[in-house]
Amino acid sequence: MVERIISLYRPAAHIERLPAEKTDPLYKKLRLQVMLSIFFGYAAFYLVRKNFSLAKPYLINDFGLTKSDVGLIATMLSVSYGLSKFLMGNVSDRSNPRYFMATGLFLSAAVNFIFPSFPSALYFMAALWFLNGWFQGMGWAPCARTLTHWFCDSERGTKFAIWNLAHNVGGGVVGPIINFILAVFASAGLMSVWGERSAFYLIFYVPAFMACAMALLLIIFLRDTPQSCGLPPIEEYKNDYPEACVDDPERELGAKEIFMKYVFPNKMLWLIAVANVFVYVIRYGVLDWAPTYLTSVKQCPQSLARWQFFVYEWAGIPGTLLAGWASDKIFKGRRGPVSVIYMLLVTVFVYVYWKNPAGRFWVDSLSLFVIGFLIYGPVMLIGVSAVDMAPKKAAGTAAGFTGFFGYMFGAVIAELGMGRVVDKFGWDGGFALLLVSCVLAIIILSFTWNVHHAPCEISKSEKQASNGGEK
Repeated sequence: MVERIISLYRPAAHIERLPAEKTDPLYKKLRLQVMLSIFFGYAAFYLVRKNFSLAKPYLINDFGLTKSDVGLIATMLSVSYGLSKFLMGNVSDRSNPRYFMATGLFLSAAVNFIFPSFPSALYFMAALWFLNGWFQGMGWAPCARTLTHWFCDSERGTKFAIWNLAHNVGGGVVGPIINFILAVFASAGLMSVWGERSAFYLIFYVPAFMACAMALLLIIFLRDTPQSCGLPPIEEYKNDYPEACVDDPERELGAKEIFMKYVFPNKMLWLIAVANVFVYVIRYGVLDWAPTYLTSVKQCPQSLARWQFFVYEWAGIPGTLLAGWASDKIFKGRRGPVSVIYMLLVTVFVYVYWKNPAGRFWVDSLSLFVIGFLIYGPVMLIGVSAVDMAPKKAAGTAAGFTGFFGYMFGAVIAELGMGRVVDKFGWDGGFALLLVSCVLAIIILSFTWNVHHAPCEISKSEKQASNGGEK
């Protein structure tokens, strides 16, 4: 029984190739099926993660926690998520995403069911949110593995952009969903179920139920590789053979080989990983503190703040699509130019968001819309760049490496650092931190302006071996 369960998590075995006449219709069907699976599956991870941003004002106002306290809790997720995204990303490269991803989502939902029962136990909540971060790390990498196996190199920027919208859908719908559920509970006279703090409990319980349902759907609909479905590799199907830094692109790589040959020696991968730190400071420094900043400084009602949170996330949808399309079509696979242009504009609107006087809610909403429209472009393109720079069997690890820097350092600065800076220097200090991060991100990303793929370092003997000894 145990061996049977373990076998589910191994990469799915290749099966006999289907007849040629069945290949095209099945490939088209399954490409759509796996895209929808990882899209809504990854969106569900955000339901049981970004809900904490909506809970922050309740923890501060109703349960007596400070901004530094809630920053500490959020930081626990960032630290564990960064570690997990890298380490579990390597496990994911050697696993079946169908079960790997669903397991992470189930476990993350379980933490959300437990969390609101201990609203005053700071360190216990921090420990729980640390666990949530680890389980959240089981989401991104299997999606990267799936995308690199089902979509070819020439369409990667656009397809990653479409999938990346799951960030915005999952994070953005939390606010409207909670508003809707609260309205339903209020009209049905159920707001007394958990006392006067029912809204706080619903912020966690409702997303957790939805995540469990999505995990079941992943098990039903997600698939591993085309070869496990009797189909040819995507490169053969699309007749798109990019330069590969491995002797056999379909060979499963070992953990040590991935780390020591394709990740750690890759200088450009290190560069975009450092840039990701500052991009994430801005992404989460603006997003995660928006409900708190808007209600405490801009005198914005809680319900409107939740909608503005929604605006920030969903504005990323057209911005991300534009970034992916532009990097593929205008800049021919170069991700750096789009990232730099986007970050320049982000800097302008972070400043506008900061200096807008209280009460002019439409300016705050517009600023959040534009920042959200822009910031997810560089977030997505850094991930695509990481995948561009590694073999597809190491895609999860390469993307996890940049994610490790983003969350371990960037998100920690945005959460714990921002909370402490604001406690000590006020919101002016917090926005100074954001603007400095904008400038540093622009400087580092400018060095990637002309980069597409990292140089392939396969030896001559390996190339000859892969070609059967031909010179």
